[in-house]
Order: sequence, then structure tokens, then C-alpha cells
Amino acid sequence: MKILEAVVDEFIRTGEPVGSKTLTNRLDFKVSSATIRNEMALLEQLGFLEHPHTSAGRVPTFNGLRLYIDKLVSPPPLSIEEKHLVDSMMDKSFSTEQEVIQTASNALAEITRHASVYTKSSNNFSVIAKVEVIPTGHRLYVLLMVTSSGEVKNKMCRLEFDLSPEQLAFFANFMNDNLQGLNAESLSNTDLQKLISAMGGYVMTLSPLLKAVIEMWDEINDSKLGVAGESNLITCSEFSPMEVAKFLESRKSLSTLLDRTFSGINVLFSKENDTFVISNSSLVVKGFEKSNANVGALGVLGPMRLDYKKVIPYIDYFTDKVTDILTKIDDNDAQMKESED
Repeated sequence: MKILEAVVDEFIRTGEPVGSKTLTNRLDFKVSSATIRNEMALLEQLGFLEHPHTSAGRVPTFNGLRLYIDKLVSPPPLSIEEKHLVDSMMDKSFSTEQEVIQTASNALAEITRHASVYTKSSNNFSVIAKVEVIPTGHRLYVLLMVTSSGEVKNKMCRLEFDLSPEQLAFFANFMNDNLQGLNAESLSNTDLQKLISAMGGYVMTLSPLLKAVIEMWDEINDSKLGVAGESNLITCSEFSPMEVAKFLESRKSLSTLLDRTFSGINVLFSKENDTFVISNSSLVVKGFEKSNANVGALGVLGPMRLDYKKVIPYIDYFTDKVTDILTKIDDNDAQMKESED
């Protein structure tokens, strides 16, 4: 196990096959090169190491990396200096939860030099509470969408004509009858077509407003998953540029993975999950909370040859930091509401 750990650590550091001579200088106990070669041969027979080509050195297999993650990685916590760096990057006055999470994600990408990803799982339980249309001027209308979690979206629409009170009343009632109570992810293209058909004679007149509602719906869904440090994916030589481009165009491939309720650090490999768009990648992720309830996850997306011993302590500290800040915001909001009552 010590030899396997040393092989993986050296492979992560250099990206090159590791030979027995290299390990004699890395191991914290003295054994001969012959003994190391025999142990490496056994690890290869067990499927944890492999020869990439004619090289005398070996590299870890996927199973070797999984064993390394599950049994061998026990990184120390961040140093005082590293914690101070994170604290300084998060030492701001935040007005929204989204701002807290985005700031942490940007800082994590900057420190690790990999892409960071986050999700807000609170939207999984959010439903449409209200849709309103408000006249604001000549042929100008504002659409307002409110969710049960308190999220508010609005969009300005300019029409080619003024709507009558009857048309406004029909649209408001139609939206609330058909959208109220729906989950923010449950509206399919088929449902949209049914909505359009159900508007009957009003569809031509009110279609710009319906389009705006759909756009707000998409914004609510898109805000669930965020990515920072995209350039780190593009410049990673171990990734296919085509796969990276595909991921950046449609990031929802990671939503199902990040929507899980994570306790502690989790390391996921692309070879284990069909939802990964980028081959030979890994995702290190941990959930964060607000007032003892899981509300999202934050992690790092990088190659399988990721420096896990460096990345894991940062994710651990960042998620704890986000949990503390979100809980304080929640407590302050509760105190303000009590004082108003």
C-alpha cells in the first residue's frame, strides 16, 4: 500500500511512468530496488498498476486510483497561512446566498488552478408560487415570477400593441392555473407545447409574454449549476477540446451528480459515471449547509491525475466557510423578521 501510494503521488506530480529507482528515494522505509520491483509486479497482477507502453515504469490504473482515494489519501488540514488566504478571499459583505457561493467557487478555482463547480440543491424543492404581468408604460410590460423558496425573477417585454384588461386578466389567470405549484425542473417541451395550444385564440397576442416566462424558467434552472475557472479546462492537455466545448455548452450533465446529498468529501471518476461529458476526469465535491440543512455542493473538476492531497483540504475548508456564512445570513434574516413582527 505504501508503494502504491508513492507511485500515485509521483505520477500525479510528473505525469510520467514511475520506476523502482525513483521510489527508493521517496519511501520512508529502506528496501532494495529488487523488493520494490517485486511489489510493483504484484500490484500490476492485482490490477492496480500497469505498463503504459515499453517503459520500465508503471502508472496507476483506474482501480489503483480508486484504492488510493478510498484507503490511502489522508491529507492534513490547511496551514494557518492557507486558511488566512481563504478567509481574506471570503471576507466580504454578502447580500445574497448566490453571491456567497459564486465568490467561493471563483476563489477555489483561482487557488487550485482547476475548474470549480457548484450547485444549489434548494431549487429541487422550489415550486412556482406566482406569475404576474404588470403594465409599466406604453406597450411595456414586466413579467414577475416568484418561487416558493423566495427567488424572484423579472423580465421586461415590449409589445407591438397595448393589451386590453381582458387579455391581461386571461394571461395572469392562465399562467397561475397552469404553472402554480410546478417544480422548477418539471416543465418539459411537451408541456410547453400543451401550454401554447391551450392558449387558443390568445396565442398570437400573448406569445411574447409566454416566451419571457419560459426564459425566466430557464434562468431559474441554469442558476442551479455554476462553473468557474473554465479556462483551466480548456488549457488542460489531458482533456479533449471537443469534450470540454461540449461540457461548456451544456453543463447540466453534472447536475445529477452534484444534486446528491453529500456528507464529507466525495471523489467521483468519469469512468464510474455515464453523466460525465469529459473523459478521464474526476470531480472532488462536498456538500454545504444552511442552518443544518443541505442546500448545495461545491467541488473541483479536473483530470484523474489531480493533486487530491492539495485539493481536498481546500474544498473541505471552503464548504465549511460557506456553511458558516449562509447560516449567519439565515439567522440574521430570521432576527430581522422577528423584530418586524
